[in-house]
This record gives sequence, structure tokens and C-alpha cells, in this order.
Amino acid sequence: MSDIIQLLPDSVANQIAAGEVVQRPASAVKELIENSIDAGADKIQLIVKDAGKSLIQIIDNGCGMSVTDARMCFERHATSKIRKAEDLFAIRTMGFRGEAMASIAAIAQVELKTRRHEDELGTCINIEGSEVISQEACSANPGTSISIKNLFYNTPARRNFLKSNPVEMRYIIDELQRIALAHPDVFFTLHHNGQEVYHLPATTLKQRIIHLFGNNYNERLVPVEEDTNVVKLQGFVGKPEFARKTRGEQFFFVNSRFIKDAYLNHAVLMAFKELLPEDTFPLYVLFIEIDPAKIDINVHPTKTEIKYQDEQTIYAIIRSAVKRSLGRYNITPSLDFDQENSIEHLVTLKPLEEIVPPTITFNPDFNPFNTGGGNSYREEPSLRSNGDYRSSPTPKNWDTLYEISKKETNVQHEVYEEISIIADEQEINKPSERQLFQLQNRFILSPIKSGFMLINQQAAHERILYERFLQQLQNHSGVSQQSLFPESVTLNSSDFELLKELLPDIRALGFDIREFGKNTVVVEGIPADLNNASEHEILEQLLEGFKNNQSVLKLDKRDSLARSLARNAATKAGVKMSLEEMNLLIDQLFACQMPNLALNGKLVITTFTLNELLERFEK
Repeated sequence: MSDIIQLLPDSVANQIAAGEVVQRPASAVKELIENSIDAGADKIQLIVKDAGKSLIQIIDNGCGMSVTDARMCFERHATSKIRKAEDLFAIRTMGFRGEAMASIAAIAQVELKTRRHEDELGTCINIEGSEVISQEACSANPGTSISIKNLFYNTPARRNFLKSNPVEMRYIIDELQRIALAHPDVFFTLHHNGQEVYHLPATTLKQRIIHLFGNNYNERLVPVEEDTNVVKLQGFVGKPEFARKTRGEQFFFVNSRFIKDAYLNHAVLMAFKELLPEDTFPLYVLFIEIDPAKIDINVHPTKTEIKYQDEQTIYAIIRSAVKRSLGRYNITPSLDFDQENSIEHLVTLKPLEEIVPPTITFNPDFNPFNTGGGNSYREEPSLRSNGDYRSSPTPKNWDTLYEISKKETNVQHEVYEEISIIADEQEINKPSERQLFQLQNRFILSPIKSGFMLINQQAAHERILYERFLQQLQNHSGVSQQSLFPESVTLNSSDFELLKELLPDIRALGFDIREFGKNTVVVEGIPADLNNASEHEILEQLLEGFKNNQSVLKLDKRDSLARSLARNAATKAGVKMSLEEMNLLIDQLFACQMPNLALNGKLVITTFTLNELLERFEK
């Protein structure tokens, strides 16, 4: 039998490596921008077409490459970052594995132009599928310009797995956001299909956050800073009242490298314990500076996972630092009577000689027990300006006061009396036969033959709206309520791309929206079920709910949209409902396909039998 083990050709090996390093256009963007930063660039331009499927171009003003280096950078495991194994534990650069350029060249058509600042001419190289097509001298600006065309052109199966352009563009924006946050001193621009998406001048970290996420974040940030002999921690966390339903705005950086770490994320959440609403997540952008010898970043090709020598100590430092910052900047309410705005400065003190004691006058002849003079009841006399004391006339209905008081005190017991008496003991069929009561403005109670049932009003309304919105999405039958004054809504770049992707389905729900400039839309109408709501708040909550459904529940697009809008539009717990509203809610609930199942998988309706009630009283 002949030998069957053989070495793979370099082109095949590079394609295999590309499966780990370059999973989508955003992966190539990340690798190339990190190379530009390692080259010392302080100005980086990113140009993409068709969300990176047709073109990804990175232009920087870094150190550039020589003729030899320009050719060598496309070889596997060719790098300028490390020389020996010990260097893996002293890495300060973004890249070090030497796989990215070779992997990209194996699955795309690549053109590289580069020139060092001290050279007069640069180098131009064209590569397709790991094969060098041409290499020649050329005129080029100092730095490097690399163009990736037709990504995955020779691996069509991988290309078919790519998502739609808006989805892939959101991944690119996410990668650029992470790198831009880690390097606020670098100027970044992003152009997509000829339109400028980002223009980020070199600035401070706080201004970079505001440029990326919006001007309203200026009021949301709380600085965090801690310097110990183990790590140095700095950055910002968001105020608890601005927490969101998704984890999208949470960033950890170790030595300016973005990482994903559930353990350290838990440390931040514990610092926010008892400050956050249920199922919400805070914003944080935190930077950890640590000795490279105490960490190992050579864990995964994407370099987003890190191992630490003393993980528990870092956890404790992060938790205490964030918690102290929240208290230091008065995130929790406090009273300080030593401040100038205390109540003392509102009171004007008079000299003692100007203070006049009050005078009290009374009627010495008043006797509350006096029944003479034909009056059986006398009111306490009132003080008149002329010194006369006159009594008020006796109320004519004095003998009915007790009955009125008794009637008022019995009102609170009427609900319990009605609940205990089930006169007809009929099922819920006709609105005129129903005996409905609202408990604590949260539940609807209705007697039935076997006892009574409780309906969670918020969960019931969510179920009704969810099935209604699903039907509207299928039939494109959403009814729009036109706004008297259309409102323009500006979103961050990532949310704007998501909105463009969802726009056909959002319009099917009854939204009347059109694009209006950079990251801005004009809302001219909203679904009729969403009256008296802010357009900006509706869109923001809709997108947040959609992202949360996609990341947690892994639902399809229309299901996620229907769930998100139903939860935002439903009547919340604590809202008082009239008898007509409760009847309508019950009619609509029992017309649903799954009336007893809430959107979170729990029950909408629960019943209590008469036997269960009797057993409780017999205990």
C-alpha cells in the first residue's frame, strides 16, 4: 500500500487558515486596520462597497513597506511583530500571528500599494488566490493602501453563507467602533457606496464615545479610574437610568485590544447590583493596562480571548472601582446639608427685637356642652376682623352624616364581597354577563363556574398585539396614524443600518418612514396602536427589542419585530382599565391562537377553583 499522507499545497493551507481568520468582510477590515495601527498610522481611511463583498480598501499614512517586505507579508507566518517564542509574552502590538495577509490573499483579489517615507518610489503587488500576478515599482503616497476585491470569489460556498448587505455592514461598523474606541488619537473615516458613514477626528476618549454613539451620551457617562500594582483601570460606565435591553454597548480593552470576557463582565454587573432595572445592561468602555507577561493572548486566531494569571484579583478591582465611581459621582440619591443649596439659605432670619410673639384670643363664654338657646349643635366660633364671635348655623343634614361615613368605609369591602359571591356561576361568554374586577391595576379577575380566573393584563395585551402584528407583517396590512408634525430621528450608524434592513417590514406594520440624510429618517406616521408616543422613543425601543430577540432567542426577523413592537405598545402593569377596556381585552385574548401563552413562555391566565379556596380556609 502506498503512502497516503502528504503536505497540502500552500494555496489550500491558506484557504483553510482563512476559514478561522476571515469569516466575513468585517474580519478582513479588523485585520487590515490593526496592521495600519501597528505601522504607526494616525490617519486611516476605510472604503467599502456592497458591505465589503465587492471592495474593502484601507488607506493609511503609516511607515510603509520596502519592496521585500511588501512581497514577504503575503507569506504564511511572516510577521514583523515577534522573533522568538518568548516574545509571545511581551506583545504590545495588535497582530503577531502572521496569518491575516496570507489568508486574505488566498480568498480574494488583492492589490497592495506601499511606500516608505524615505523612499521615492513605492511598490505595487497584485495577488489572486495566493498567486502573484504582478509586482512593480509605482508612484504612491507614504504609507500603505490595500484593496480587497471580490472576497471569497474562489470559495463560493463561503460567499453564499454571507448575510445581506445591511447585516454585513453592521458587522463592519461594529469592528470599526471597537478599534476607534481603543485608539481615540487616530483619525478614522468610513465610506460605504460613496457615502460617508463616519468622520472621527483624533480626540479624547469621551469625545470619541460621543462621536460614535450620539451627543446624548454626554450626559450618560461616569468616569472610572483605578491604578494598582496589578492593573491600571480607566474608562467610562453609563448611568443606571440609561441601561438598555441589549449588551451592544459594552467594551473591554486589555492593552488597547478589544476582548470578550464573561467573567469580567459579571464584575461590572455586580457593581450595578440593585441599581439596574430588570433585564437591562449598562454601558461601559473600560481599559485595562496590565503587564503582558501576566496574560496570554495566543488563545484564539481572532485574539478576542485572554487568559490571566490572577483573574480573581482583576475581578475584585473592576467591581470595586466601578462601584466607587457610581457613588462618587452621586448616581444614588443623597442629602448633603453642608452644601450651599441646603434649605438654610432659603430662610431669612430676623433680629430678636423684631420678632413679635403671636397673640391668642378666645371666647370665655363658649361652652361646647351647652344645649340651651334652642341649638343642639354649635360650631367653634370663628375669628372676625371686628372682634365679633358668631357661630355657624347647624348643618341641616347632620343626622345623615353617620350613614354617609358608613357607606364610604364599606366601599373597600365591596370588591371582596363581589368576589366571594358567584351568583350565576356562568362561563365568560357575553360581556353583559361578566363580573370583572381589576386587582392592583395588574390583574383582571372574573368569576367562572368552577371558581375564578386571573388574567395578567400586560401579558394578555402583548399576546394580542403580537399575533396582530404578525398578521400585518404577512399581509402588509398595518394601519398608519399620520403625524401632524413629522419628526426627524437621528440614530447611530449601526442602528441606522439595521433600520434600513428592516424598513420594508417596519412599513408593513404601519410606520411611514423615509430616509433623510446621514443616519437620519423622517417619521411621518406610526401604527395606529401606538398613539401618544414619541417617534424617537418608539424607534429606539423597537430596534433595541429586535436586537435583544435576535441575540438571545435567535428568532427570525419578522417574529423578532412583532415581539419587540408588541412589548413596547402593550398596556403596562399599573394602568387602570375601565370595564369596557377589560371586556375588549378578554374578547381579543380569547380570539388569539394561543391565548394562554405569554411572549416569555409563561402563563397569561391562571384559575382558582372553589375547592382550592375552601381548602385554604379549612387549614
